[in-house]
Formats: sequence, structure tokens, C-alpha cells
Amino acid sequence: MTRATSFPLHKIKAVICEGVHKSAADLLTNAGYTVEHLPSALNPDELLDAAQDAHLLGIRSRTTVDPNFFTQAPRLLAIGCFCIGADQVDLSAAASNGVAVFNAPFSNTRSVAEMTIAQIIALNRRLCDRSSQLHAGKWDKSAVGSHEVRGKTLGVIGYGRIGSQVSILAEAMGMRVLYFDVVKCLPIGNAQQVDPLEDLLARADAVSLHVPATSQTEQMLGANQLARMKPGALLINNSRGAVVNLDALAHAIRSGHIAGAALDVFPVEPKSADQPFSCPLSGLPNVILTPHIGGSTEQAQEAIADEVATKLIKLTNNGSTTTALNVPEVELPILHQDNQRILHYHQNVPGVLSKLHQIIADRGVNISAEYLQSDPHHGYVILDVERSQAQAIADASRNIPETIRVRTLW
Repeated sequence: MTRATSFPLHKIKAVICEGVHKSAADLLTNAGYTVEHLPSALNPDELLDAAQDAHLLGIRSRTTVDPNFFTQAPRLLAIGCFCIGADQVDLSAAASNGVAVFNAPFSNTRSVAEMTIAQIIALNRRLCDRSSQLHAGKWDKSAVGSHEVRGKTLGVIGYGRIGSQVSILAEAMGMRVLYFDVVKCLPIGNAQQVDPLEDLLARADAVSLHVPATSQTEQMLGANQLARMKPGALLINNSRGAVVNLDALAHAIRSGHIAGAALDVFPVEPKSADQPFSCPLSGLPNVILTPHIGGSTEQAQEAIADEVATKLIKLTNNGSTTTALNVPEVELPILHQDNQRILHYHQNVPGVLSKLHQIIADRGVNISAEYLQSDPHHGYVILDVERSQAQAIADASRNIPETIRVRTLW
């Protein structure tokens, strides 16, 4: 289905759900758009009611956008995921309907790293157990099982932006850092890369996971890997819920082989505060369970809001798709005032570009600038042409059978 969208700024409708930081709504409003800022997640029916006629949609992790939504939201240009991941959006369906999807994979890096360090200290000092005892009226001032982190070895699994920041902070406190990654990484500070993973598990006093959700990382720490960990070690998982086998971890803690754990992510997480939560680790000693709040600081949420909203504005006003997760990435300059920009998004099959060029040649139009990027399934062509013929070219390009969306900017 071919879609044509070109609107005055005040007619661009943006719907932002799930209580995204108000900075996002402010930026979109200041850009001239009409913004609806909703406080909670929406189920599929509610999402259609609220955003069926939207040009821009902003969500966090609890709102699911399925293929059905795209078929019923013909104006939609882009989705902004105001969070790290985008698993809640059907990226393939979005691309097939000419909808770019953006996220903010790195804006909460510092917040997650700081919480990881806090968990390492809390587990070594058994702070949560001591706090719970005191709340229950029990005064236990014993130093048994309480340790400094200085001089201990931290094993970081996944040495990306978060893992490397954890490494820096840990070294600043006097810890030794080993890290494992599937690719060769340049160490920061005095950290040392080790291979295989079992070497890290055997040497680390605390192991912290910072890996993506892939088929290779699913259940990467099960009973066999936990058994290889140093007796009395700690485990921290602030990455993805499916990375650790929770039943095996609970058994390792009960047996005393693992001295404690902190988890912020789980294989199945409630969609709202009204839904119950259960976990094999609930009630175990020296176990910290938090409700996926690693990136939930005011600073991180504001940074995420600014990053994603800026990407949405840039796509809408300029056509740039840089950092989009599902469509070809193109970084575009500011449009010259004498030109009009035609954005042509299409199925990536041979001959589309030739058809576009023939349309332009038939009208004797000079192209001021042309940009093209493609992936195996879709192509994105941007043409800056003289204003007098731009609308005729755009209208004709909609008749190309492979066209998915045509948009004009001026």
C-alpha cells in the first residue's frame, strides 16, 4: 500500500505513552507538533483508539506494537522506543509499512553501571539482610560474611558501554577486573580480557552480566556454569532476564556455593504494578531483587527522552533515519530553500531507481542532490529537486508498483 504524507507542522500528531519524561513532549511541542502525553501503557485496543491517526508514536517497554496496528495506522511515520530495547515492536512489520523505529541504547549507561556497583557493595556487606532484620526488630551487628570490595576480583561478562563503565568504577574502588566478550575488546584501565568464559567464572569474586538478548546468550549461565564459579562468589544480572537459569541459581544459593545475587531483569516480567510477581529466588538470603529499574533515574530518563524525541523530529522535518533499527540509515543535510525534498521508501528490487530517474528525465528536471541507502528488503531514495516540478514527480513516483511510502518536504 502506497502512503502519501506531507503536513504542516501543527498537523503532525505525536502520541507519547507510559509516562515518558516530559522533556520528550516539550521538544515535540516546541517543534510545532500536536502532542498527547499519556501516563500509562496501552493494550492493543487502547493503542488504536489513542494513536490510530498519529504520525509519531512514543512508547517504553510495556506497550506492544504488533502488525495489526500498522495496517490500521496509515499516517504513522515513526515509533520512538524511549528505552534500551525495541523487542515490543514488530520491526519487520514496521519496515514493511514504511515506519522507522528508534530507541536509546546508551543514554542510561551510567545509571545501570552505578546500580551495579551499588549491588556489588551491598551484597558484599549483606546490607539488605541487615536492613530487613532491623526492620523486623533484630539487632545483628556481626561482621560475619561482610567484606570490603577492595582487592576483590570482578568478572564482567559483556564489555560494551555498560560493562566497560562498570569496569572503570570497580577499578576506582580498588577491585581487579577481568572481562569476557565474544569479540576482541581494547581494555580500559587495567582490566584484562580472558577466554574462555570458564576462566573468568573460576577466578572472579563477583560476576556481572552485561550482554544482549540473543540465541547465544539465552541461558548462558546455567547449572554447569554456576558450578564453575568460585565458591562464595556473587552474581549480578542487569542485562536480560533469559540470560540466567533462575532455578539453577536458586539451588546454588541454597547450597551455599553462591553467596548472593542481585537481579534487575527476569524471564517474565509483569506488565503493570497490578500484576503479581514471582521468582525462584524470592525469600532467599542476600538476594537483591529490583523491578527492572537499572536505567530508571531522572537523569537517564531525561537523556533518553531528549535522544529519542530528537530522532523523531529529525526524521519528520529532515528525512534522516540515522540509528533507525529497521530501515536503511541515511543522514541528510538541511534542505536548500529553493528545493523540495522527495522521500521515496520502497521494496528493494532491481529497477526502482531507474523508474524514478525516468520520471525525472521525462520532465527535464535537474536533481540538486540524491541520496540512496538500502538493506536486503527495502530501499530509501531521497531526491532534492526544484520546487516547480517536485509535486508532479512525487505524484508520479507513487505509481511505481514497489513504492511503500512517498513523502515531500520543503
